[in-house]
Amino acid sequence: MQMRDDSLLGSVDARTNLAGSNKMEILLFSIGTGERFGINVFKIKEVCRAMSLTRTPNMPQGVDGIVSLRGHVLPVLNLARFMGVNAPPESQRAMMVAEYSKHILGFLVHEVDRIIRVDWDRVRATDDMLTSKGGLVNALTELEDGSLVSLMDVEQILVSAFGEDAIGEVQKLEDGHELCVFFVDDSSVARRKIAEVLDKMGVRQMQANNGREAWDRLKVMAESTQAAGVRLHDQIQAILVDAEMPEMDGYVLTQHIKSDHRFDGIPVVMHSSLSSDANRAMGRRVGVDYYVPKFDGLALSDTLRPLLAA
Repeated sequence: MQMRDDSLLGSVDARTNLAGSNKMEILLFSIGTGERFGINVFKIKEVCRAMSLTRTPNMPQGVDGIVSLRGHVLPVLNLARFMGVNAPPESQRAMMVAEYSKHILGFLVHEVDRIIRVDWDRVRATDDMLTSKGGLVNALTELEDGSLVSLMDVEQILVSAFGEDAIGEVQKLEDGHELCVFFVDDSSVARRKIAEVLDKMGVRQMQANNGREAWDRLKVMAESTQAAGVRLHDQIQAILVDAEMPEMDGYVLTQHIKSDHRFDGIPVVMHSSLSSDANRAMGRRVGVDYYVPKFDGLALSDTLRPLLAA
């Protein structure tokens, strides 16, 4: 493994071309057990060898230390230890540097394998039994050889390790109870934070857990309002979508919404931890109207406020 494996991660242009294809690229890795894990390539800045870490007082559970890398001082999380797996420290030979919601951190892992491309409709959310174990794995997919890959929920890992950021003061909207936002996210952490912002704004809300469920519910609402001879825009004033979700991603969901005239006038806001320029470009290509990085509650409320007042 090279010290900085940009060739493994591929070019930004090539990855941007995934927009609207309902496909994702997963970086496969192991933590010293026989299980395969995966993480969305867009969350990874680089892959390098594990390096010497500096320990600091009062580090969260699973954080082995900090490291200075290319101008950033970042915490390094030992995934095996964090997940309670009994793997010797020396077996964690590689580090994945991840960027998530404007945070940069390192994940110590046993080995990084390769990148695979999968259809989102082959990605399935985990059942309640797995989710209850800390929620660190939120989806599964199957490789061609029949083996399973557990997809890590980086949002839940960060919250479990470092806690949640406070939402802050959010101004309540006048007549907010007459307005409604439909939002979809596969992360329970994200759904809870979005609901907290909307509650503070005094806005009604509807939610779904993945893109397929969201589109099925939105179609039913569109058919119902059409049959009643009223505008869907009078029932929903904004739609908030995540980028990466099992069964149907936010880019394909946005394409469906934008190609259906019954949703005319309803803005689509992408609320995603994938906050790079490449991801914003992907959103623009499929018709996303606004982009808000997770989990900036004030930015989310400031983006929604003029849309709901329109």
